[in-house]
Amino acid sequence: MKNKFNIFIITLVAIFSIGVGTQSFSQAPVNQAVNQTVYTTVNALDIVSNPSKYLNKHIKIKGSFDKFSTLGLDYAPAMRSSEKYITFLIQRDDVKDYDIPLSELKIFMNRTEAEKHINLSPGDEIEFCGKVFSNALGDVWIDVEKFTVISQKNKETK
Repeated sequence: MKNKFNIFIITLVAIFSIGVGTQSFSQAPVNQAVNQTVYTTVNALDIVSNPSKYLNKHIKIKGSFDKFSTLGLDYAPAMRSSEKYITFLIQRDDVKDYDIPLSELKIFMNRTEAEKHINLSPGDEIEFCGKVFSNALGDVWIDVEKFTVISQKNKETK
């Protein structure tokens, strides 16, 4: 009888331990900062001059918006579908007297996100974060993960 009682107590302790362990584990707070991506701020001309150095890196670029485009879409070696993505160009920051796009940057944005910024004009200041996913054709190919409009030029009213 004493042996059965000891087995009963051991079983209760085991069940209680498993229950308490599971309960405290399931209620443990989740550390959300663990999966936070760190972006390195880079100059657009620096990345264009050395695309291999930035391959598979997370970067942040500030620049002047130029225009939305279809440049680089549906190119097989660095495929981004024109059905899901749109590209945009930023202006070269080494030319002050003219608006010249920096076409060596292939910057891909989800079309749904781009539609939120359809009112952008050349010269509007933007910042974007993304991952360099290819250096096909010796150019930089970036998937945009975050996009921010810093400032927009005053729009002339007619």
